Amino acid sequence: MSADGGKEGAAVPPQARGSWSSFLKSIASFNGDLSSMTAPPFILSTTSLVEFSSYWAEHPSVFVAPAAEKDPAKRALLVLKWFLSTLKQQYASRSEKLGSEKKPLNPFLGELFLGKWEDAAGTTQLVSEQVSHHPPVTAYCIWNGNAGVRLQGYNAQKASFSRTINVKVSSLAQRLQQIGHAIYHIDEYDEDYLITLPSLHIEGLITGSPYVELNRTSYIQSSSGFTAKIDYSGKGWVSGKKNTFSATLFPDGREKEPLYTVDGQWTDEFTIKEGKGKKVVDQFSPKNTKTTPLSVASLEQQDELESRRAWKKVAAAITKGDTDTAGYEKSIIENRQRELRKKEKEEGREWSRRFFSRTDKFPMFQKLAGKIGEQVNDSLTNGVWIFDAEKASEARPPFQKDGASVLRAQE
Repeated sequence: MSADGGKEGAAVPPQARGSWSSFLKSIASFNGDLSSMTAPPFILSTTSLVEFSSYWAEHPSVFVAPAAEKDPAKRALLVLKWFLSTLKQQYASRSEKLGSEKKPLNPFLGELFLGKWEDAAGTTQLVSEQVSHHPPVTAYCIWNGNAGVRLQGYNAQKASFSRTINVKVSSLAQRLQQIGHAIYHIDEYDEDYLITLPSLHIEGLITGSPYVELNRTSYIQSSSGFTAKIDYSGKGWVSGKKNTFSATLFPDGREKEPLYTVDGQWTDEFTIKEGKGKKVVDQFSPKNTKTTPLSVASLEQQDELESRRAWKKVAAAITKGDTDTAGYEKSIIENRQRELRKKEKEEGREWSRRFFSRTDKFPMFQKLAGKIGEQVNDSLTNGVWIFDAEKASEARPPFQKDGASVLRAQE
C-alpha cells in the first residue's frame, strides 16, 4: 500500500504497469548517472530541463515589485514574497497540468531557451543555456530593464533514491539536492540578494503519480543586512498538509527578532505577518494568481540550438506515444553531441558558451554566502557561471525576436 492508501501503480495506465514495476525495481538498486535511465513512456515529458528557468518569473509584476519600495526591510520582504510566489510554478505546476511530475528531457551542452514576458511590468526577458553536460548544469539570466531588476544563477541536481518501510506503509522517493544559487539585483539601490536552492524529493513513485515535495531549509541573504530563512515540511504519514513552509525575515544575526513571519503552503496560500505578532501584512495565493504567458519565437525563427526546435521531433513522438521514433530521434541528437565532444577533445578545445562564462572571481557570493554558511560547490557544477554581457552584445540574429533583441540585459 502507498502512503495515500492506493495500490502500487494505481495511477499507472493498465498497459504500462509491467514496465512501471520493472522501472521501480531498477531505480531502487541503481548506481550511476540517474539522468541516463530510460523511464516508461507515460512518464516522459516533452519539455527540456533548460526551460525550467522560466518558472522564476511567471509573475513579472511580483518579480519587479521590490525595485519600487524605498524601505530596505520592506524591499527584503518583497524579495522573499517573490521567491515564495515562484515555488508553485517551479515545483508543482507540471504535476497539476500533466497529472504527475514527468521526467524532463536532458539538455545537451549548448542548448538554449530564450523568451520574454509582456505585461503591466513592461518587458521581462529570459536567456537560459545548458553550460555543462557532465555534470548537467543550467545557467540563466532574467531581467527587466525598465525596473532595473536582474536575476542570474545556475543549478545542477544530485539525485539518489531511498526506500522506507513503516509497518504497512512503504515509500520510494527520489531525493534531489539542488546545487548552485541565484543572485537577485536591484539597480536603484545597488542591492543584491543571494538565494540558495531548496532540497526536494519526488514522492508518489510507487503509485505512478510522482509529485515534488520540498524539504530542509533555504535562505535569502541581502547585501542590505537582512536574512530570510525558509523551512520546508511536507505531509507526514499521519497528519499535516502537503507543501507546508514557514519563513522569517530578520536583521543579520538576530534570528530571534523577526521583522516578519510567513506561513502557509507554497502551492496554495501563505500569510505574511509583522514580527512575532498576529497582525497580517499581506496574503498571497499562488493557486489563484494568474501567470503571464511566456512569448517564444516560432520554431522557424529559432536557432538550431534552441530547445523547442532541437527537440521538436522527439517531443512530437512522445506526444503520439511513439516510443520507437522518440528513441531514434533522441539518439540522433545524443550521437551528434558525442561526435562534437570527441572532436573538441582531439583539437584540445572546449565548447564555447553563447551567453555565459566560467569565472574564478565571485566576491558578492563570497560576501553574502559567508553569513549563512553556504558553500560554492564549484567542483559539482563544473565551475561558477555568470551571465556574460559582452558575449550577449556580440550575438547576432536569429536572436532578434519581434523587432526587439532578447539580449539587452544591461540596458
